[in-house]
Amino acid sequence: MGGGPAIVSNNAGFRHLITDTRPWYKNRRIITLNLCICLLLITSSTNGYDDGLQSVQLWEQEFNFPHGGTNIGSLAAYPFSPYLADGLGRRPAIFIGACIMVAATILQTASHSFGMFIGARFLIGFGLTFAAAAAPLLVTEIAFPTQRAQATSMYNTLWYLGSIIAAWTTFGTFRIQNNWAWRIPSALQGLPSVLQIFLIWLVPESPRFLVSKGREAEALKTLAYYHADSNQNDPLVQYEFEEIKAAIAFDRDVAANVGWVSLFKTPGNRRRMRIIIAIAFFSQWSDLNKVFISIGITDNSTQLLINGILNIWNFIIAIGAGFLCERVGRRRLFMTSTIGMLIFWTLQSVCVSLYAQDNNRKGAAHTRLRTSVDDLAFTPLIVSYTVEILPYALRAKGFTVFNFAISLSLIFNQYVNPIALGRLGWKYYMVYVAWIAFEAVFCYFFIIETKGLSLEETAALFDGDETVHMISGKAAEQAGVAHIPDEKDTSNDSNEKFDHTHID
Repeated sequence: MGGGPAIVSNNAGFRHLITDTRPWYKNRRIITLNLCICLLLITSSTNGYDDGLQSVQLWEQEFNFPHGGTNIGSLAAYPFSPYLADGLGRRPAIFIGACIMVAATILQTASHSFGMFIGARFLIGFGLTFAAAAAPLLVTEIAFPTQRAQATSMYNTLWYLGSIIAAWTTFGTFRIQNNWAWRIPSALQGLPSVLQIFLIWLVPESPRFLVSKGREAEALKTLAYYHADSNQNDPLVQYEFEEIKAAIAFDRDVAANVGWVSLFKTPGNRRRMRIIIAIAFFSQWSDLNKVFISIGITDNSTQLLINGILNIWNFIIAIGAGFLCERVGRRRLFMTSTIGMLIFWTLQSVCVSLYAQDNNRKGAAHTRLRTSVDDLAFTPLIVSYTVEILPYALRAKGFTVFNFAISLSLIFNQYVNPIALGRLGWKYYMVYVAWIAFEAVFCYFFIIETKGLSLEETAALFDGDETVHMISGKAAEQAGVAHIPDEKDTSNDSNEKFDHTHID
C-alpha cells in the first residue's frame, strides 16, 4: 500500500487512511490473512454437532438420553479461559483447547459405557471453551479494518456448518443398526480441532495482545505485514498501531479496566454488560426436537431430513446478514430480527393452537418451519457485537460472561422447555411472544449503532464521546495524520449520523 496524505474523522475512522485501492481479493497478504481467519472460524462449527446426535435413536437408547455433559464442562472451564487467552495469548489458548477437544472426541467415539461418554462430553465442553473464548477475539483483532465486522460475524454463523455436517451425517448413519450410527458423527466432531492443532501457529498473534505484553515491535510488524505489504510507515498501519497503544494505555491508567469487578464498576461497562447478557439470553430460545414433537413430527428420519434442510437455509440467511452488517447496520438488523420474530411467533401461536384443537390441521402447525428471521441478527451479530463493544483489557472476561449466559440459557432450554411444553402445550408459545416483545423493546432502547467505527472507537463509545475523541485524536496525532472531530461519516459508504441517543 502506498503513502500519501490522509485524514481521519471520528466516525469516518480508518477508512480515509486506506490508500491502496485494490480489491481485497487481489491483495495476496489479505487473502492469506482471511485464510488464517477461516481456520479460526471453524471453532464455532464444533458446537453445531450436538443437535444432529439428539435425533439418533440408537445413541439415545444406548446411553439413556445423555444430555448436558458439554454444558457442565463449559461451566467448569469459564473461570480459567480468559486468563489463558490474556496470559498466554490467543493462539496458545486455541491450541490447548483443540488438543483437549481431539482427546475428548477420541474418548467419545470409543465410549462403551455411560461414564466414558459423559466424561468425554465434559472434556468436549471444557476444551471447546478454551478455544471458543479466544478464537473470535483473535478474528476481530487481526482482521483488516474494513472486513472486521463481517469476518467476526461469520464466527457464530459457522455454528450452522457443524450442524449441517452433523445433520446430514446422522441422516446417513442413523439407518446403521449398530453403534456406528453415532460413533461416525462423534469422530467427525474432532476434525476442526485436528486442523487447528497443525495449522494454528501459521496464524498471526493479536497485535493488541502483543502491545499489552510490551512487544510493540512485533505488533507493528504484524499490522504492517498483513495490512500494508510490510510498510510500517503506511498511514493506516501507523494509525491502527497508535490507536491500539492509546486504548490499552487508557484502560490501564485512566479507566483501570483490568479485573472482573471492572465489568460492572463504571457506567460504560454496566451498559456493555447489560447488552451482552441480554443478547446472550435472547439468542437461545429454541428447542428444535421438542418443537418437532409438539407439531406432530415424531419420525426420526423426518426430523433429521428437516433439520438438515433447515440448517442449510439458516446458514445462507445468517451469512447474508453477516456480510450486510456494515452496510445495513447492527441496530437495524437487531430491530428487524426482533420485530420479525414477534410477528412470526404471534402467528405461529395461532397456527399451533389450531393444530392442538384438530390434529388433522398439520399444515397450520408446520408453518413453524418456514422462517429464519432470527438469523438476521441473533446468529451473526451476537458474538461480533459483544467483542467489538468491549475494550481490550476486558474483552476476554466480558466474552466469558457472554458464554456463561449462553450456557445458563441452554440449561433453561434443556430442562424447563420440555416440561413447559408438555404441560402447557401450544399456550407455552405465548410466553415466547411476550418474551420477544420484551426483546424488541430492549433492542430499541439499548442497542447502539457501531457501523463504520474502528475496534478501539467502538469500545470507547460506551465510555462517552470524549473518550472516542481522546483515543482517536491521540492516535491521529502520533501517526501524523489530521483528525477531524465531526459527527458525520464523510466516507462514500454512508452519510448517516451515528445514533448515540440510546446509550443511557
